[in-house]
Amino acid sequence: MKIFQYILITPVFVFLPLLASAFQPAVAAEHTSSPHWDYEGDLGPDHWDKLVLEQWHCKIGDMQSPIGISVTEKAKLDEIVFHYYPVPLKIINNGHTIQINYEKGSFITIGHKKYDLVQFHFHTPSEHVIHGKHYEMEAHLVHKGEHEHIAVVAVLIGEGKENAFIKTLWSNFPKDVGQEHIVHDVKICASQLLPRNTTAYYTYPGSLTTPPCTENVTWLILKTPIEVSAVGLHKFRSLFKYDARPIQHVSGRVVRENN
Repeated sequence: MKIFQYILITPVFVFLPLLASAFQPAVAAEHTSSPHWDYEGDLGPDHWDKLVLEQWHCKIGDMQSPIGISVTEKAKLDEIVFHYYPVPLKIINNGHTIQINYEKGSFITIGHKKYDLVQFHFHTPSEHVIHGKHYEMEAHLVHKGEHEHIAVVAVLIGEGKENAFIKTLWSNFPKDVGQEHIVHDVKICASQLLPRNTTAYYTYPGSLTTPPCTENVTWLILKTPIEVSAVGLHKFRSLFKYDARPIQHVSGRVVRENN
């Protein structure tokens, strides 16, 4: 997998969240400051379908995400080519996660398809379960393509050594909800969130993992995890102790993987 990026002179580190803009109806709802849903209690995932049923697909769809991945089909998958470039850090606490909004100009290509990077964010624990294993966290890099189709690159994160990029993000995230903070003296590049091996991945058709749970997402889950320190993990969980949707039924979908 090819990664195109510039060398930065200024420190480059960032944190991940979900998207809230406009191809928007769908992506914006992935993570907004809306009080109408949560991860527990009467506003939790078991009740999402009752909150705004006419707009959300959380219970009526049969291609919901996340899923547990255990049975896969080997395939020759198109290479993901990353074209990520440095941008000023724009970070927001949307009430559900920490989200990094990305300026226009960065994108991925998969075969002949192009998807523009819109934002990235984190979940704890990982939303996808890989052969029975939950990782401590999962980062989602959210991209939009033609016809409001979404491609999400998921990066699995295990507890381990300190991650300088994540540490920089954590040191800048706002505790107040709802306002985007622009940190002009910090440049970030999303490629720093990727593992060294970006060639091996799982892919399947699915949905947003937050309301409105729209089923217009191609998932690209990188097999190689990255690490975050116990201190970094604790700092995120001090704000969001749990922000992961339970796994959904596979419903006959085929998960493909390359080597």
